[in-house]
Amino acid sequence: MAEHTASICNRTDEQQASHSVQEKATKKNVAHRDPCIKMQSFHISGLCVYSGRPGKSHKPKEIMRWKRRQRYCSVALFLIGLVFAGGLVIQGQWPSQITKEKSAAQELQTMKTFSNLTMLKTTKLQEFEQSLSPLNSNENVILALDESLQQELESSLLSNISLSEEMTAARILREEPYEYILNEPNACLLRAPFLVLLIEVEPKKTAARDAIRKTWANESVAGGLGLIRLFIIGVNQDTQRNDSILQQTIEEESHRYHDIIQQDYRDTYNNLTLKTLMGMYWITKYCPEAKYVMKTDSDMFVNTEYLIEKLLKPRGQPTQKYFTGLHMLDFSPNRNKESKWYMPQEVYPGSRYPTFCSGTGYVFSGDLAQRIYVASLIIPRLHLEDVYVGICLAKLKIEPTPPPNELLFNHWRVPYSSCRYSNLITSHGIHPNEIIQYWQHLQSNKHNPCQTTW
Repeated sequence: MAEHTASICNRTDEQQASHSVQEKATKKNVAHRDPCIKMQSFHISGLCVYSGRPGKSHKPKEIMRWKRRQRYCSVALFLIGLVFAGGLVIQGQWPSQITKEKSAAQELQTMKTFSNLTMLKTTKLQEFEQSLSPLNSNENVILALDESLQQELESSLLSNISLSEEMTAARILREEPYEYILNEPNACLLRAPFLVLLIEVEPKKTAARDAIRKTWANESVAGGLGLIRLFIIGVNQDTQRNDSILQQTIEEESHRYHDIIQQDYRDTYNNLTLKTLMGMYWITKYCPEAKYVMKTDSDMFVNTEYLIEKLLKPRGQPTQKYFTGLHMLDFSPNRNKESKWYMPQEVYPGSRYPTFCSGTGYVFSGDLAQRIYVASLIIPRLHLEDVYVGICLAKLKIEPTPPPNELLFNHWRVPYSSCRYSNLITSHGIHPNEIIQYWQHLQSNKHNPCQTTW
């Protein structure tokens, strides 16, 4: 071997050059016969396999490992995608649905923003803030607007309320405006009632609630049609005291009669609008199939038999957008600061209210609960409840229907006689004892009410 090496080293330059030429020719001939060498490929079990990377050679084991890693990565990515898709299916949140829900949430947030807009200036806001602000509520504080934004809002939104026709109850009712302390969410579960009575009452008026349950709001007055009675109340200092006897009494009533809806807003006269809207909200969410609804107060005598038999049943199939009561036409805002119905110029600058029905008692078709509640989300609040509902109806382009007899609905006290009370629907300012007395006398003379001396 040493001699062979030495002989190679002792070759002349010409001999070495000749040897190189011969080696290159030999390789060229081999490459010509074996395309694997020419294509930078390799043999596997007698097959010519192209490496995919010219100019570099790979060992068969390295190539196999590289391909296995590729397959493992592909399988892993597929499994991750499958798990993610499965999670979306379980939650019911496909991308298209996520987009829709995000859009609905944004729309709801926009509506809530508009619901807080009002024409109050800062000084008037401070005067009303204490009486209007709720307790423990997520309702935003009413905001004041500068004139330019106010004009823009009125021209773009208040003049066109068509959004209410496009929005569904599901979008509106995702959150409770106020926490329920007492609720009856299943009151309409078994059947759609013919009539729901929303009776606004102060927490302390226990005697009034008892008298009403025994008389004109008793379930028996509707026969088999179906009547639901609900007392709408908020909270005050008496109900929020520790170990409050009044609150315990209310809860006992609720447990016994299942007819009290209590939420955590401040129960005051200036919050009657809010109270009414919470009744509308309850109908919209828990009793949307109700045929008719009546909103009234606890100091009212209501001849529900006349209401059902003479006014509502003769209408046949319940119609939509029906609203009736004592019509208040061409009423002007009261600018007397000493008046109970005082309306500041800054709050309502107009010279006339739209036609509205006295808040002592009005009746409407069930579909209007949702329409009015939706409208209220973008119409600035007023503390006069019946005026405000009339404004909502005007923005919805719904004209209240005049009652067939102008003496049916009364916002004053009508002197009792069985003849008079058998032919009216409401009378105002009635004491709980009188409610029971008048109802019992009317029932005993219902077949000949006008032949008695009382």
